[in-house]
Amino acid sequence: CGSRPSGSNSEPIAPWPTEGWSTSTPEAQGMDSDLLADMLVEINEQAHAIDSVSVVRHGHIVLDATIHPFQPDSKHAIHSCTKSIVSALIGIAIEQGHIEGVDVPVLDFFPDRTAANLDPDKESMTLEHLLTMTSGWECRDSYLYRWRGMEEMAKGDDWVQFMLDLPMAEEPGTHFEYCNGASFLLSAIVQETTGLTSLEYAQEHLFGPMGITDVDWPSSPQGISVGWGQLRMKPHDMAKIGYLYLNSGRWGEQQIVPAGWVEASTRKNIPATLQDGYGYQWWVSDAGYYMALGYAGQFIFVVPDLNLVAVFVSDLEEQDFYVPQLLLDGYIIPAARSTEPLPANPDGVAELEAQTRALAQP
Repeated sequence: CGSRPSGSNSEPIAPWPTEGWSTSTPEAQGMDSDLLADMLVEINEQAHAIDSVSVVRHGHIVLDATIHPFQPDSKHAIHSCTKSIVSALIGIAIEQGHIEGVDVPVLDFFPDRTAANLDPDKESMTLEHLLTMTSGWECRDSYLYRWRGMEEMAKGDDWVQFMLDLPMAEEPGTHFEYCNGASFLLSAIVQETTGLTSLEYAQEHLFGPMGITDVDWPSSPQGISVGWGQLRMKPHDMAKIGYLYLNSGRWGEQQIVPAGWVEASTRKNIPATLQDGYGYQWWVSDAGYYMALGYAGQFIFVVPDLNLVAVFVSDLEEQDFYVPQLLLDGYIIPAARSTEPLPANPDGVAELEAQTRALAQP
C-alpha cells in the first residue's frame, strides 16, 4: 500500500557522539542560520506554546532552543510518541526470537485468556494489524471519540482483558482506526513474550545501549507499561530515537533495531487520518519524511533525504497541533540548502544565538 518516503540516505551518517554532544553552526552542515533564526522569531512573536526545538543534521546539533520556563535538561511527556518506541521494542523482540513474526494471531499471545465477542474476524487479527492500527476492533478510544474508550478501560482492573473482549467492527486490515488500546496491547505482548515490562526491556535493549537513562514510564494496574503514552523523556533523548531510525536502527557499532524493521515501520502501510499514511506505529508524510507524534504537539521528525532529525516538545492547544509540522515545512526543511557546507554566516549565527537566548528568558 505504498513505499518508504522517496530516496533513503545514501551518504554515510556520522556516528552519534558517545560522550556529550557534537554541535555545529548550521552553515557547516549545509543549513541557513537566517531561516532558523526566522523560525525562532515566529515562535516568539506568535507565542506558540512550544517548549523546545532541536535540529540535528549530519550527526551535529545545529539548533537547540529551550523556551522559558522549560529547562534544557527537563523531561517532557511525549504522549503518543511512546507508540513508536513500543514498535521498536516489538522489532527487537522479533529479532531476538521472542516473537515469531508479525503474522502471529493476537489471541495466540494470551493462551490462558478467553476473549468475549469471539468471531472469525477477531481470530484473524494479527500483530501486524495492531502495529498498523487496522485491528478491526470497535475501539472508540482516540481523540475522535474524546478518549471515551480509554476512560472505560481505566475503570477496570484488567486492561488486557478489556481489549481482548472488545467487539469487532470490521475485518482486520481493511481500515485505519486509531486505537490507543492496540498500542497498550503491544506493550503487553512485549511483557508476555520477554518476561520483562516494556520499560525493563527498553532499558536493557534500547535505552541502555543508547545512553538514555532518565525516563519515567507508568504502568497499568497489572504492571504493564502504558504502551500508548505517558512516557516522559528529555528532548535530546527523543532526538536519539529519531537518529537511530535515520541510521537504519544502528547506533555506533551496534545494530539495535533491525534495519528491515525500521524500513517496514516507516513505510506507508495504509492511508491514515492525521498524516498521509501509517506504518508500524510511525506516521508517514508524502512529503518525504516520517514521524512519531503525540498529543499537544510532540514530534520526532526524520527526513532521510536531508540526513535530518527535528524534535519539538510542546503544550499546544488542539487547534495549534500542527504548528511544529508547519515550522518544519516552512523553515527547517528549506534551511537545508545543501549537502555541503555553506559559506560562513557569522551575522546569521549571531542572530540565531540571540533568538535562542531570548526564548530562554522569562
